[in-house]
Amino acid sequence: MSRYPSAHFLLSAAVPGQFPPDVGAEVAFAGRSNAGKSSAINAIVQRHALARTSKTPGQTRLVNFFALAAGCRVVDLPGYGYAEVPQAERVRWVPLLEGLRARESLRGLILVVDARRGVGQGDEDLIAWADPQSRAVHVLLSKADKLGAAERLRALETARRVLGGRASVQLFSAKAKTGIAEAQSVLRALLQAQKTPVTS
Repeated sequence: MSRYPSAHFLLSAAVPGQFPPDVGAEVAFAGRSNAGKSSAINAIVQRHALARTSKTPGQTRLVNFFALAAGCRVVDLPGYGYAEVPQAERVRWVPLLEGLRARESLRGLILVVDARRGVGQGDEDLIAWADPQSRAVHVLLSKADKLGAAERLRALETARRVLGGRASVQLFSAKAKTGIAEAQSVLRALLQAQKTPVTS
């Protein structure tokens, strides 16, 4: 049973003025296109098709808000790193992201990274955007089921080294249901967190 039985799509925003009121708490989900971001959201919230998944990467073009419970939201950011997204559209994302970062209600970022690819430059840019000194960042090494046991451990160790304490990290697979309970605990903690410097 879902921890968020009343979870539902709230709205899509093309400009910051369309964001919901800046009250309560929200956690952003971001990731390179085809990293499995929408599948991760659905698995963690335990609501099938809450966030729309697609076999064509780069389908999330707006900032999508989902209400989990009273005063708690998940924010689905556009996927990045997909060549077919027009440059003009990428430019339009900049004020959206800056408007989101300025919100008092934004408590943290869950960054979905394909475990086979590792933390790349686009991921680094999102970590910098989130500002780990102000809000926590948690990395999901997704599609871990596609790696062998030794490869999974190596991917986790490499990610920890690259992140250098700027973010927590775990192995995750929506398909194999790996790491879902841990990710749910992280989401719950972030939604309960105050917007204060991260010391860990």
